[in-house]
Amino acid sequence: MAEKALKNIKPKATFTEGSLFKNIILFSLPLMASQILQVLFNISDVIVVGKGVENSTIPVGAVGSTSTLLTLFTGFLIGLGAGINVKTAQYLGANKKKDVKETVDTSLIISALSGVVIFVICFTLARPMLSLLNTKPELLDKAVTYFKIFSLGMPALAIFNYGNGVLSAAGDTKRPLIYLTVSGLLNIALNFFFVLVCRIDVEGVATASVITQYISAIAVIVRLVRIKEAHRLDFKTFTVSGKKSLEVIALGVPAGIQNGIFAVANIFIQVGINKFTYKQVTGINTAQNADTIIYNVMSAFYTACSTFIGQNYGAGKRDRMIKSYYVTSLYAFIFGLLLGAFAFFKGDLFLRLFTEDPEVIAAGMEKFKVMGFSFCVSAFMDNSIAASRGIGKSLAPTIIVILGSCVFRVVWIYTVFAHFNTIPSLFLLYPVSWIITAIAETTYFFVSLKKSKPTVATVAVPAENN
Repeated sequence: MAEKALKNIKPKATFTEGSLFKNIILFSLPLMASQILQVLFNISDVIVVGKGVENSTIPVGAVGSTSTLLTLFTGFLIGLGAGINVKTAQYLGANKKKDVKETVDTSLIISALSGVVIFVICFTLARPMLSLLNTKPELLDKAVTYFKIFSLGMPALAIFNYGNGVLSAAGDTKRPLIYLTVSGLLNIALNFFFVLVCRIDVEGVATASVITQYISAIAVIVRLVRIKEAHRLDFKTFTVSGKKSLEVIALGVPAGIQNGIFAVANIFIQVGINKFTYKQVTGINTAQNADTIIYNVMSAFYTACSTFIGQNYGAGKRDRMIKSYYVTSLYAFIFGLLLGAFAFFKGDLFLRLFTEDPEVIAAGMEKFKVMGFSFCVSAFMDNSIAASRGIGKSLAPTIIVILGSCVFRVVWIYTVFAHFNTIPSLFLLYPVSWIITAIAETTYFFVSLKKSKPTVATVAVPAENN
């Protein structure tokens, strides 16, 4: 029955022909917008609490204090979705419909289970984890409350990133954007309702985020069920493959760890941040919202890199793989440079969205002055990791990240920062670690690419414009 159903659906591979400059930007812009909207779930919480609650410094600081842990766990789910994206793209590029179906079906189970496990961890260990971060006592109770409620949405985040990975592998980055736009607007409306009408701060904004996360997850599943292409989700012929489980886990889990591992290092950084006054902590945490936006804008090109390289790897087109790497690196660098320049020169405008406290704004700007022209450097590290993932290499890049970024950052905190104890001495660790890791990751990608043997599609796949 499954074999018969597969004959009636068509493969979809968009990126093995045509202009890479054009297709990559058309692919990336909707994905960029959708990733920013995911970030805005948390940022809108901070804005509404900051503007809608009297004596808002503590609620704003409490929500901001959860950002490192939220990045850790949501980063894992995003990375898992990226691994699913690559495997789906490779099989689409090779026109292997049966493998596409098994990957799509099996990945749904893996993602759902991952979301449930992360929810249990976050909900049961919220206070111990936040305490380990040296969260300020005056912020701790509200931070725990926010984190516990937000964790209820982790299964939904897992499902959405699964669906987003599958759809983007086939070139559809627009519909996830539509779903997140609708749910994001609803999230903001619910934030205002809970804070201004119901007069509840962190509980209200966290609940709003959870509700809208489930709405976007349901929407993406409905889309996968309704499509007719090879990557559709058909529960009547649902197939779970042990082999595909191992493939997805082997690529997706290291990819998730790659995303999460930065948050692990950032936990040590957060401990360093928490040594400052609570207003400085609030300012730095508020500025990190800008970091998250910039990273997510740039990461749209990393997803494009994995997807384009994955499809062309499946189609056996090595030259397009290399060009895809260069084009996505260039785009990520340019966007990182422009957004970083805005943070450096006009970051106070962004900070005033959250607070009018001059001490909080001053602390945030001190961070921007260090980080502003550093973001673009990270493009060469992260895009090389994405490129390696596109050819199925995920474990070694994870090890390199652990050594080049995470271990290095921890050493920096206990040496350079411990000596100076200033905001600039803390955040200089980012550009230094990015440069070191970028050299290693880029070298690894090109060596691995030279040794790799891209497959050739079993049937020619018609090109389509995205």
